[in-house]
Amino acid sequence: MEYICETDTRPREACGVFGIYNHPEAARLTYFGLYALQHRGQESAGIAIVRDRKIHFYKGMGLVHEVFDDTHMEALSGTCSAIGHVRYSTTGDSVLLNAQPFVIHHGGKSYGVAHNGNLVNAHILKKELEEEGAIFQCTMDSEIFLHLFVRNLKHGFEHGLVNAVKMLKGAYSFVMLTSRGEIVGIRDPYGFRPLCLGKLHNGNYVLASETCALDLVQAEFVRELAPGEILIINEEGLKSIHPHPPVRPACCIFELIYFARPDSSIFGKNVYLTRKDHGRRLATEAPVNADLVMPFPDSGNYAALGYAEASKIPYDLAMIRNHYVGRTFIQPTQSMRDFGVRMKLNPVKELLAGKEIIIIEDSIIRGTTAKTRIKALRELGVKKIHMRISCPPHRFPCHYGIDFSTRGELIAASKTVEELKDYLHLDSLHYLSLDGLLASTGVDADDNYFCKACFDGVYPVAFDDHVSKTCLEDAESASG
Repeated sequence: MEYICETDTRPREACGVFGIYNHPEAARLTYFGLYALQHRGQESAGIAIVRDRKIHFYKGMGLVHEVFDDTHMEALSGTCSAIGHVRYSTTGDSVLLNAQPFVIHHGGKSYGVAHNGNLVNAHILKKELEEEGAIFQCTMDSEIFLHLFVRNLKHGFEHGLVNAVKMLKGAYSFVMLTSRGEIVGIRDPYGFRPLCLGKLHNGNYVLASETCALDLVQAEFVRELAPGEILIINEEGLKSIHPHPPVRPACCIFELIYFARPDSSIFGKNVYLTRKDHGRRLATEAPVNADLVMPFPDSGNYAALGYAEASKIPYDLAMIRNHYVGRTFIQPTQSMRDFGVRMKLNPVKELLAGKEIIIIEDSIIRGTTAKTRIKALRELGVKKIHMRISCPPHRFPCHYGIDFSTRGELIAASKTVEELKDYLHLDSLHYLSLDGLLASTGVDADDNYFCKACFDGVYPVAFDDHVSKTCLEDAESASG
């Protein structure tokens, strides 16, 4: 969600957004919506509400239940509209200043916004705005959107929205709150990040990054916002605006592989069933005889189920996850990630000693977790270790809001599959093919519905040459 070019290896992930229109317990429902989206961001959380034509908000560092207590929720209570955000930074610092929602005051009115994604032209827009006299308070590109919006407000609210989004390039799913109580959902023309609409039993509308948040607040799923859609929710109902010319969608396929909760449906796909299908296809592409199939929980669970079903090899949870340790891939510092790797999983020794096993993972990004755990399995006396990955190798950086923004962070970018097998001390290693991934996701190999840039290096949205080349060249130089 930020625009500073960095080549460090601090891991970052997607964010989660939630919004609700005119509900007597809007803030509390937003709290629960964010709770359901906690997997999308664990650095900070925030809620903004509108009351008496003013936006009130509270945000802090940490998990949702750590940031908000009864005192905070009481201060945000009342019949109102609300938006909320859980965050991981895509670049820059993890500090309170960059927590969202971000709120501004302009012309006697207030506007708040929460954003999931990354703008590839943010640095260009920021420079232009600063040359015109704009003052920035933080390093979030969400603030850039609001500057563009208010600059065009003199022509009307809808005009301000349309002209602002027309200047943005990259991935964005916004939820916006106005001091009039309106809620606005905005999705980029390519539909990189998910955003859906739900409806409560009393008729109030809800926006959320994933359907699991709708389930928790007992909202009925209505539909996903279309790529490029601006959806305004106010007292007149719903108004949909499509300001962009049609383009081929490029929904992030890594959402289905890793980011989204398995009980969500996004991009028209049930995440749980899709991941099982990935595992089934993997068993067809890379069969091997073994005593058991096991995941590295929790991310590999569902692909492992599919692999076990297709291969007829018993499925066992031979690694036990400590649920009080955050996911290592998305911890905010390298030192925390290394600590989490040691603490996250513990093997069931009696299940593994002397066995030949198949480990199913959904991805290998930096190899930290896999290398440490495979070493522990070897020390337990596991006879043979085969690893199967339910997606292709990640060889290219993401510029659209996923945490690997340089090739230097991706172990598969510098090693062949055979070299990686030896590095991890495996007996065999196989990745799901790109064609196999697409087929098991339910699309044809030549269908460009998904963004697959992290696998094939084909980027749907061009990014700035200076920033991208600096990041890539630095990373490639660092990796040798």
